[in-house]
Amino acid sequence: MRIDKYLWSTRYFKTRNIATTACKKGQVKVNGQAVKPSREVYPMDEIVVRKNQINYQLTVLDIPASRVGAKLVDIYRKDTTPKEAFEQNELLNYSKDYYRKKGSGRPTKKDRREIEGYLEEPEAPSRPSSEAE
Repeated sequence: MRIDKYLWSTRYFKTRNIATTACKKGQVKVNGQAVKPSREVYPMDEIVVRKNQINYQLTVLDIPASRVGAKLVDIYRKDTTPKEAFEQNELLNYSKDYYRKKGSGRPTKKDRREIEGYLEEPEAPSRPSSEAE
């Protein structure tokens, strides 16, 4: 079975087109080598898939006939992704939150109007000036 079809059928990608694109970009490696979408996959192959900044590592156990349900995916592959990969992704998310907190930085138009309204004190009702006469 082709690698793009295998990744689609084991639900690593939502569509086969997305799986093909990932292979073309070099985000899929089989036994340590970047592969084309047409590369055949055999049982006991080691696959590394880079998706959402995580390197998923899996071992091919069997080849499915077609796309399988989520509960049956474990029959066809063994996920050997280390826990550190997921922890590193969580740290990356925390660092993004720390770097740019919501509400900091340049004020929005609404914020600017609120600031101007706060800084301008309400004026007393003005009387017509005698200078214009």
